[in-house]
Amino acid sequence: MARALYIHWPFCLAKCPYCDFNSHVRSGVDTAAWEAALLADMRFEAELAAGEPLESIFFGGGTPSLMPPELVARLLSEAERLWGFAPGIEITLEANPSSVETSKLGALAAAGVNRVSLGVQALDDNVLRFLGRLHDASEALVALDTAQRHFGRVSFDLIYARPGQSEAQWRRELTRALEFGTGHLSLYQLTIEPQTRFATDVRRAIFTPLDDERAADLYIQTQEMTRAAGLPAYEISNHARPGEESRHNLTYWRYRDYVGIGPGAHGRRSAMATMRHKKPENYLAAVAKQGNGVQDERALGQSEQASEALLMGLRLAEGVDLASLGGRFGFAPERLIEADKLALHQRLGLARREGDRIVVTPAGMPLLDALLADLVPADLVAA
Repeated sequence: MARALYIHWPFCLAKCPYCDFNSHVRSGVDTAAWEAALLADMRFEAELAAGEPLESIFFGGGTPSLMPPELVARLLSEAERLWGFAPGIEITLEANPSSVETSKLGALAAAGVNRVSLGVQALDDNVLRFLGRLHDASEALVALDTAQRHFGRVSFDLIYARPGQSEAQWRRELTRALEFGTGHLSLYQLTIEPQTRFATDVRRAIFTPLDDERAADLYIQTQEMTRAAGLPAYEISNHARPGEESRHNLTYWRYRDYVGIGPGAHGRRSAMATMRHKKPENYLAAVAKQGNGVQDERALGQSEQASEALLMGLRLAEGVDLASLGGRFGFAPERLIEADKLALHQRLGLARREGDRIVVTPAGMPLLDALLADLVPADLVAA
């Protein structure tokens, strides 16, 4: 049964040019209507996925730090009533480091949030303007200090492999980031996603993305620096001190059930894939009509579940246990991996096998997409 709850708040003050998440800019938001809709959607899921207490809750977006703290408190209270909270539950909220949102951090902590993830993205004002961010570097530093005073666990995001970025530039920026002493960092290479403004800019030759070879060098540099600082990568883009990994995200990567409510939210419920309406207005209309925001719900076959579990789990430094996955989905362990390709990548130092456990090595992680295509049986993915 589900032990994690994801709540999507779809609203932002502006759309970042690199972002392809389900985020929307609106001149006004009817908080009362959204409270009623999210509570109704939550209750609908609780009737279907009741049972064990929640181990994690994650407010994502969009920009959840735009939510009134009173709404966050109300949602958390109802989630606890419906499912119960496991001891030490992790409750994360994504926040932007603007002065307005930073001023809410204390109230959000009082509402029950105990972990915050700050969308810093860069520590340089010129880069922040390029990325379309509404805050500057000084606001980011204030937000980090404020967050560390209010929350026991703090993470923040940075985007690297930006156009023209050198190893020396990234070394200085990452060194500064590590000096803040947070227990978790999410470090993402800039990716040009379709249907974003950056994709248009690249087509119009406004800027040229960093080439793959230089991006790979920055990735290796990132792994070396974070490992030396005691924050090794536990997932391809996420780094943490031991014990401070995002328990919520590990639910996804370990392919466990989770409830997803709010516009565009995905969920996994007892071999069912759920997806909510993406457009905020359509989501509200669906809840009003049918009591929930579900747009699509479909059964997942054993092969699809197994392939998804492999594709997610091989992102992790811990890799995947073939015997465990085989037991979950009804396959012999050897059916879940291309043995010849695995042997090749073992010889190249890109993967290793430890009994039934398959791990992509640090050297293999920059080539993860190609390795996944090789290691996960194609007929399993296509089944």
